[in-house]
Amino acid sequence: MPVAVQAASSSSVDPLVLAVDLGTSGCKCALVGLDGQVHGWAFRAVPLHLIGDTGVEQDPQDWWQAFLDAAQELLASDAAVRRRVVAVCCSSFGECTIPVDSDGKVLSRAILWLDMRGAEAIRRRARSGLLNIQGYGPLKLARWLRLTGGAPSLSGKDSAGHMAWLHDHHPALVERTHKFLNALDFMNLRLTGRFCSTHDSALTTWATDNRDLGRVRYDAGLLNVLGLDRDKLPDIVHSTDVIGTLTPVVADALGLSPATRVVAGSVDNSAAAVGAGTVRDGDMHLYLGTSSWLGAHVPGKRTDLGAFVASVPCALKGRYLAMAMQSAACSNLAFLRDRILFHPDELLRDEMRPDVYQVLDRIADRVPAGARGLIYMPWLFGERTPVDDKTLRAGLFNLSAEHTREDVIRAFLEGVALNTRWMLEPMLRFVRGYRGDTFTVVGGGGQSDVWCQMLADVTGMAVRQPQSPIQANALGAAFVAGVGLGEINFTDVPDRCRQRQVFEPRQAMRGLYDERFETFKELHRRLAPMYRRINREQEATA
Repeated sequence: MPVAVQAASSSSVDPLVLAVDLGTSGCKCALVGLDGQVHGWAFRAVPLHLIGDTGVEQDPQDWWQAFLDAAQELLASDAAVRRRVVAVCCSSFGECTIPVDSDGKVLSRAILWLDMRGAEAIRRRARSGLLNIQGYGPLKLARWLRLTGGAPSLSGKDSAGHMAWLHDHHPALVERTHKFLNALDFMNLRLTGRFCSTHDSALTTWATDNRDLGRVRYDAGLLNVLGLDRDKLPDIVHSTDVIGTLTPVVADALGLSPATRVVAGSVDNSAAAVGAGTVRDGDMHLYLGTSSWLGAHVPGKRTDLGAFVASVPCALKGRYLAMAMQSAACSNLAFLRDRILFHPDELLRDEMRPDVYQVLDRIADRVPAGARGLIYMPWLFGERTPVDDKTLRAGLFNLSAEHTREDVIRAFLEGVALNTRWMLEPMLRFVRGYRGDTFTVVGGGGQSDVWCQMLADVTGMAVRQPQSPIQANALGAAFVAGVGLGEINFTDVPDRCRQRQVFEPRQAMRGLYDERFETFKELHRRLAPMYRRINREQEATA
């Protein structure tokens, strides 16, 4: 359903950025002033296509149409507002692969970051003979860590895995491909006609030398290991580079000047770090969207392979973004909503629904902390940090006849919070001397006061809630554009990010959640071998 919030105001002559936030659930467009004020935004949903047990795709044309529809709604009614738009800048989810021809025509649907079909293909490329370290050949792993700061996920969920799978299973498609693009690259191509990739967008090809942030480039040795052709990858630019102006067709469709500049932008984790105001070294943010991650800027490139945490190129020049990622956060609530509470079958014929997430909040808030002993493991799509295991699955533990769906709802929220603490432990070790006692929550999940308080109680850290957590990526894109245009500096950003409130951890909850967390980790230790056996057997017979 279309969603629009706030009418754009023409009471000012200050410049505006059309900030684009392309997420897995859909495309959000916002009109943002360089002071951080959001003058209006609109959203259009985009469907997912599930392919078998491990394939997840979207149609890039759906992204583009969602962008056009949302942007036109924002811009159509006020010519004065359109004249104030000086730039367009995108943020998008990463780890996505779209093959296009030399005219920019899409050759197949986009393979998403949730897709695990490339697991075997990338494992075969990553290992070497009989001696391997956690599935990687020692020399290959050493080269990846030294040059990129990380290594391809053996779950097949990133661009390296996607391209490996396409090379193995669709060689004719690969032959026809002019460039493999990430989602951000695709949006910039449609906006300007230029094939290019940012430092952070190109990262998960796992073929770039990231040691010198002033000269990130593809490495011939890594390309050879992965079996990739350099000519099929776009040239690399920085996030704050002005990559061109709107094509006449796009400018006409939006009612904007063809001289409107397009700034390269960044993938969502970089944009969220900026939009959350966490640009100082070690200042941490948690993004709670379809997936989740923790991020903090640091001055150097490092990797903790054992916990799958690394610092990687980002939107800030001269800085790396330390990242820890988990596969499923709000997608667990979407699953609860769409597959359990409102699944369209004989038990539910009415398509009308309440504002589900607000209702879930109210219900969860009236259930005692600990969900009456019920524990939820939110591994719908496997996991990535602190373990990289595509065979993990979600589940409810300790369910009894005494429990109600109210308890289940509370357990879902607590499960994501416990999973976040599991990811937080190695992340805090990773940032070391920059450790603080507070983090900022952004993304759709950050709108929930109940969840923010729960995160504070479970982690023992104070949680900052911005004025508009769901707009962090759009704000980040706008600030990146402002830096690219020379209008602001990144050091200006924290003062332009408005905070709503801070949730302090409640001492009375500490013992309960410490005990729940130890049980949560024990459940992983005991269940992981069974998940591997069951789900690998299913893969073998599929």
